[in-house]
Amino acid sequence: MKPISRRDFLKLGGLALSSLAFTSFLPEFTGFEDIELVRVATDSVSVYKEPDDKSQIVGTWNRDDLVHVYGTVQAETPAYNPIWYRVFGGYMHRARLQKVRFHYTPPLTSVPDTKLLAELTVPYTQPYRYDHWDGWLPITYRLYYTSVQWITGIEVGPDGNAWYVVQDDADKNFFYYVPAVQLRPIAPSEITPLSPDILPDKKHIDVSLRTQTLTCYENNQVIYTADVSTGLFGLYDTPSGQFNIQVKLASRRMSASSHFADNIALAGVPWCSFFTTEGHAFHGTYWHDNFGLPMSHGCVNMRNEDAKWLFRWSQPTAGFDQIDKLTLDTKGYGTIVDIHY
Repeated sequence: MKPISRRDFLKLGGLALSSLAFTSFLPEFTGFEDIELVRVATDSVSVYKEPDDKSQIVGTWNRDDLVHVYGTVQAETPAYNPIWYRVFGGYMHRARLQKVRFHYTPPLTSVPDTKLLAELTVPYTQPYRYDHWDGWLPITYRLYYTSVQWITGIEVGPDGNAWYVVQDDADKNFFYYVPAVQLRPIAPSEITPLSPDILPDKKHIDVSLRTQTLTCYENNQVIYTADVSTGLFGLYDTPSGQFNIQVKLASRRMSASSHFADNIALAGVPWCSFFTTEGHAFHGTYWHDNFGLPMSHGCVNMRNEDAKWLFRWSQPTAGFDQIDKLTLDTKGYGTIVDIHY
């Protein structure tokens, strides 16, 4: 393993994009970018004969299977989320499916000392680590579409192509490697703070546990609303009361439970704005599409685009230059959060 040089890059740049269909480090369907696909984001999801969960089950897809989508149907049930996908043999409800795509980005020639944020642009990938004695070894979890990672360097990977060095935010001494074509560097301008000059006490976040909605106010005027998923009642309640944004992390490794495994790593959870010292946060969500219904372990799940907007708008401000590159976070007494029934 050696750092990539400019001459190496010129050779690898063409190889990285031309050899995608033949590498064992990518999931299926690598030749297509415009196909409609969903990823099964839970242990399994059933295929029903009709867009109705009372109809006959005709098939089952398992975690991380990629399924072709031929159309979208709005049915009568379930009322809280009536969207179904037409797939081969029947229909799948979207609650635990993630819409995904394949999009490949030419590798950078270098990474600045300040590191870079990047977004995964394939349905999933298997990261690897390098051990001096054992060589290249897969780590125990995958990275998923739209997760956000911290890039710290570029190396020649196990397939001879350019791979980015990624720093684990939860263990700053742990680094792993991902094919460079699978990560899109996020320009600092994408996370420029929104209305940073508004006085702190003029911004306010309101979360209704009853309606599963988030509303943002600026000068007592509603400027943003979103459906969210708070904690499962009786198991992982989201705390009610008044809080404030305390810590922001553009990327955070979290975990979730499974019927068949005690713990599933959720790496690169994007756009996290923590509002309690116990770890409750607003954050992006790539493992379900069931917003408007309690789904979380206490956090406030949001669609990625909504969480990113909140990350940029709320205080403390967390533009790229304001993120501590050693701790990968921004701290401060920030925007007031009211959570209530």
